[in-house]
Amino acid sequence: MRENSERLFARSRSVMPGGVSSPIRAFAPFPSFIRRGDGPLLFDVDGNRLVDFCLGYGPLILGHGHPAVFDAVMRQANEGLLFGAPSPNELEFAEKLVGRLPGADMVRFANSGGEATMHALRLARGFTGRDKVVKAVGGFHGAHDALLVKPGSAAMEACLPGSAGVPEGAVGSTLLMEFNDVEAAAGVLEGGDVAAVIVEPVMGNCGVVPPAPGYLRELRRMTEENGTLLIFDEVITGLRVAAGGAQELYGVEADLCTLGKAIGGGLPAGAVAGRRDIMELVSPQGPVYMAGTFSGNPLTAAAGLAVLNHLDAAVYRSLDSKGGTVVQGLRDIIADRRLKACVNSVGSMFQIFLGADEVSNGSDAAACDAAAFRGLFLHMLGEGHYLPPSQFESLFLCTEHQKQHLDGLMEAFDSGLREVERSV
Repeated sequence: MRENSERLFARSRSVMPGGVSSPIRAFAPFPSFIRRGDGPLLFDVDGNRLVDFCLGYGPLILGHGHPAVFDAVMRQANEGLLFGAPSPNELEFAEKLVGRLPGADMVRFANSGGEATMHALRLARGFTGRDKVVKAVGGFHGAHDALLVKPGSAAMEACLPGSAGVPEGAVGSTLLMEFNDVEAAAGVLEGGDVAAVIVEPVMGNCGVVPPAPGYLRELRRMTEENGTLLIFDEVITGLRVAAGGAQELYGVEADLCTLGKAIGGGLPAGAVAGRRDIMELVSPQGPVYMAGTFSGNPLTAAAGLAVLNHLDAAVYRSLDSKGGTVVQGLRDIIADRRLKACVNSVGSMFQIFLGADEVSNGSDAAACDAAAFRGLFLHMLGEGHYLPPSQFESLFLCTEHQKQHLDGLMEAFDSGLREVERSV
């Protein structure tokens, strides 16, 4: 029963394009309107209780309304929301992030992951004096023009605009490579004229695609040999897969890393962190301009600090254990049904791919059965489980998910496959 959501969606379509503020929130016949969250749960405007495996697309590692985060935000709200000046919270947040991130000497805050990646590309171009940048097919690094491009299959081809309103010149210096393909990376870097390779160390915007063994190390080696900066987009993986993000997990240090929602505890956040000699080019110390009225605001810093202070080794062990349990359970169900499907995961993030035995890059993900996944999503929603509505997003676990929530997910997945089995 979702009559109230249907009614609100009809109203929203008259004042918001498509009835939503971000396209990923829209799904047929209409999205659920959420009234509140509590721990691992969401409650919609019709009173439906949903176990949340979307978690704001990843940042709610501690679940909804965690007391430590709530208390920190309320304390700061009583002191002020925005000063337009440095604050102690901002400084402490910066110090703790730099202390956690391998290879990071300095950090500049932004307001979102998209802002952070935009700033990082400008900084890389300013540092190297080069214009070209490389991204992986299927990688999403924010909706700014330079990286808003269509996926392609040829590593050496320049990208085409992926949205109306993006001029070809905006992406004319953007090149594509296939993730997990060392030869593709070598080819696109040949010539020594690339400013930066920007890559999600674990792809999270075409489903979850882990790096193949040794791939990130080879990428690190090749970029160093060519004088190219390596940028890890850790908007999703930062704090999610390890205390120091994917750099810590895989033991590979990037020149720059970009952070976003994962560091904000549920509030808008972004950051660029990296080596001192690169970061010192940022204004006002250097000539590369980065600015934002809300960057490093005290409210976001308070929430981020509360999350950082709570994420210890025991939390990650618990999250990884939960992830291992649910992923193995899903894989067992697929094997029992002898379906063409697979589950990719890293720690507490995972995704189910229908219509594929293996997904190792963006092109593999694009070939999966997205229509069947939509059917599975709607079944799961009806069974009280809220997943990201797209095949090309990631599912997440939080500290508040309990055994009964994981068991329920697997049971609903099993019954959902009966409904989509013919299409996969």
